[in-house]
Amino acid sequence: MITGFVAAIVLGLAVGVCSGLLGIGGGVVMVPAFRLLFGMSALASTATSLFTIIPTSISGAITHIRNRTCIPKLGLALGIGGACTSPVGVWLANLSPAWLVMLAMAAVLAYSAFTMFRKALKAPKTGATSAKSAVPAQFEMPALTGKQLAIGACIGLGAGLISGYVGVGGGFIMIPLMISILGIPMRMASGTSLVAVLILAIPGAVSQGLLGNIDYLMGIATACGTIPGAVLGAWLANRIPERTLRFLFAGFLLIAAVLTAVKEFGLIG
Repeated sequence: MITGFVAAIVLGLAVGVCSGLLGIGGGVVMVPAFRLLFGMSALASTATSLFTIIPTSISGAITHIRNRTCIPKLGLALGIGGACTSPVGVWLANLSPAWLVMLAMAAVLAYSAFTMFRKALKAPKTGATSAKSAVPAQFEMPALTGKQLAIGACIGLGAGLISGYVGVGGGFIMIPLMISILGIPMRMASGTSLVAVLILAIPGAVSQGLLGNIDYLMGIATACGTIPGAVLGAWLANRIPERTLRFLFAGFLLIAAVLTAVKEFGLIG
């Protein structure tokens, strides 16, 4: 039990860094890890992931707000939209076979990875110094219009449904859409996503808790690592070039998609 607890903390630390750095709740790492490393069922993996996403997102979102690397008003619109649909995703997940939930997650991850790789290839090449010096200009972004906030809420509706269904925060859906539809820079989209994930994950986690699907001990152990990890990741996000962030995010998604699909097809134990 002690070994498992320590392993969960180490996993949480890695998840937290990815969360703060890339703007994801961390579910895209936790769900496959809970399945592959800890042998949890698909339903318990997704439920425990949603539970752990909440403290992870709080930690990362606070750091991004302090660093002014997010747009809180947009994050609020995304989060409220997602909070409306995440319980629906939980309900659908409880009606679906485990393999369908996991393969749905793998498909969404693969599509998001492809989209982000394409965006990364189109992004201008910049050095770390120039990227860091460009950060203040991003803070001068004009206020979003009501139409843009409404679009953000619609993006949140879709992200919330997927979040509840596969037990992730939804950042891997929101970030590419914020970049492509709303024109938000990756650095700002990452922080904004964490604000949204914090809000939309709560109804889904509550729903899973009421259904008795959450492994609280595993979730708490993982959160012990994700909280400091998310602070570190948010700090790093302000110091890594935009193009590099996009490639990291895309590669991360692709690996998670492959591992999830391979596990469900029974090619690995």
